[in-house]
Amino acid sequence: MRENKTFQTTQVGSWPRSKELLKMLRGYQKGTVSRADFTAVAENEIRRTVALQEQAGLDIVVDGEHRRESFYAFITEKVAGTKLMSLADMLDFVENKAEFEEMLRTMDMPASAVKNPTCIGKLSRREPLALGDLHFLRTITAKPVKITLPGPYLLTRSMWVGALTRKAYRNHQKMADDIVRILRDELLDLRDAGCDFVQFDEPVLTEVVMSEDCERRTFM
Repeated sequence: MRENKTFQTTQVGSWPRSKELLKMLRGYQKGTVSRADFTAVAENEIRRTVALQEQAGLDIVVDGEHRRESFYAFITEKVAGTKLMSLADMLDFVENKAEFEEMLRTMDMPASAVKNPTCIGKLSRREPLALGDLHFLRTITAKPVKITLPGPYLLTRSMWVGALTRKAYRNHQKMADDIVRILRDELLDLRDAGCDFVQFDEPVLTEVVMSEDCERRTFM
């Protein structure tokens, strides 16, 4: 008789943030809150997030991405050659301003509120992207854990701004080579540290399947 095996359950990655955490994040971004103070609040949120997942009986837990500016903008703190820019800041540098302004009009939030990691120089890891997240998770749960990372397609699409990026790379492909190298090195570090699962997020791949226009700018 064939043995029935259940599906393992997990969560996509990010969790809603408390008002206290959002306040501390804004202060950290403005420089009025230290990294240590912000991290202390974020780690309390991670503990709460993990406890809720364990109570719900999930098989694989995540940290909720509470330390991150966004699911991919956080890499500017970890990767040399990047700068976190608002979409409003980027308007002066994009090649097709009319198309960019049209995209901004269709968004449901101010352009100044959307932050994007932009490539302004040669890319390399200053420090691991998520290895610290894994180590902290291991101290608060015995369950298998999952680390989430932005995928190479998303980063290549979003980080390229010709007027700034061409100073370091002559085309998207050359920049993508270094992005893939950074993510591969991170994956190997996570594997060697005993990470159970690594998830690469590629939400814009839906455009390849569902949209005829895959060359337009991408911001999440």
